[in-house]
Amino acid sequence: MNTIFREKKANAKKIMFKSIDEYPEVPITLGTTLSNFTGDWRNFMPVVDESKCIKCYICWKFCPEPAIYIKEDGYIAVDYDYCKGCGVCANECPTKAITMVREEK
Repeated sequence: MNTIFREKKANAKKIMFKSIDEYPEVPITLGTTLSNFTGDWRNFMPVVDESKCIKCYICWKFCPEPAIYIKEDGYIAVDYDYCKGCGVCANECPTKAITMVREEK
């Protein structure tokens, strides 16, 4: 695990927000792919089960790209144009609301 990701993960656990209004608009990353679609690299895609989601936003905090966003209803969604299918979101989800499914191309 690289040093930047380890530091981001350690710092993210220390941040406690009282409401969704306190969250910044996008996750903090060093460099993004906002100008380049990178979803074509993906072999697995995250699928969200809203019935299991507790809106803790841990997946959103740990996503290494700004591929997870918070919808108006408070649930998360995945922007598949940028998601690389790394599985960090599914791994960090405490309720296992995100599963990685092999993508058919």
